Amino acid sequence: MSRVLARRRWSQFRQNRRALFSLILFISLLMVALFAPIIANDKPMYVSYRGMPYYPLSEFVSDKNLGGTLPTEADFTDPYIKEQIKLHADAIYPVIPWGPETIDYEESAALPAPPSVRHLLGTDDQGRDILARLIYGLRLSILFGLALTFCSTVIGVLVGAVQGYFGGRTDLIIGRFLEVWGSLPQLFILIIVSSLIMPGFFSLLFILLLFSWTSLTGVVRAEFLRTRNLDYVKAAKILGVSDWQIMKRHILPNALIATTTYVPFILAGAIVSLSALDFLGLGMPAGTPSLGDLIRQGKENLQAPWIGLTAFLSLTIILSLLLFIGEGVRDAFDPNVTKEKL
Repeated sequence: MSRVLARRRWSQFRQNRRALFSLILFISLLMVALFAPIIANDKPMYVSYRGMPYYPLSEFVSDKNLGGTLPTEADFTDPYIKEQIKLHADAIYPVIPWGPETIDYEESAALPAPPSVRHLLGTDDQGRDILARLIYGLRLSILFGLALTFCSTVIGVLVGAVQGYFGGRTDLIIGRFLEVWGSLPQLFILIIVSSLIMPGFFSLLFILLLFSWTSLTGVVRAEFLRTRNLDYVKAAKILGVSDWQIMKRHILPNALIATTTYVPFILAGAIVSLSALDFLGLGMPAGTPSLGDLIRQGKENLQAPWIGLTAFLSLTIILSLLLFIGEGVRDAFDPNVTKEKL
């Protein structure tokens, strides 16, 4: 894609105010998620104990370093360590002084505690801060969604490219396989496989990748079928350019334009899939902060509506942002709109 055409499409995207605002807000949420450890953590970012500087977020600080007797890592929720820091140290804490696994033993309200100055979104049934778990849950969902989207796009584009460019028997075999694969009960297979494999980030990535890559194959195949018979492709063949070079240099850039419009929707689907598995208890290991885990806790604690509402609104907002971004990208890459602007 030329720079001039890229600028025109970016200009077209910016004209969609809702899509542009959604992109800015999504990037902001992504930044908050990426920097979650320095936003929500029970460890201080900086401690100066008796003149010695420490950075607990990036280095090992033992109990002995802060006046204790143990060589193990200092527990900054320990009342003794808190007292030592109060008397002999200067400390800078994150904005939210709670980690996703930190249990507030000093909370006086019955658990799950309602929103308060101490916990802005309340706590769950174990006394853990919901806002901290929400931030870390967003990080997990977004990073997992981006990883799954990237892997799905790579596999889908490769399979669709081979299927569309070579055609004939190759197209027939891959097409029949996709028909059979797509007719399988995906949800039941995902549940069965996820119950057999040790849960984890990469195992779940593999499980969901089994089906997610097929969504792009048809789009890429159609683009390769349309482009492979154009004059410049035939000329490249006559000049002796290899099939893979033709696919990579002459056809793939056009196919990626159509693929780009689907990426936000694939990302949204990946986040929903992870949340669904976590909700069913078949996703990440128990206790891992995630949107699905928050939704499950909301269901199990109906007497604490702030848990369910927080999880529901968070998932709704992030999916809405991705859908609005997808609409803006689709309009920006619409050939009819591009022709009108030209």
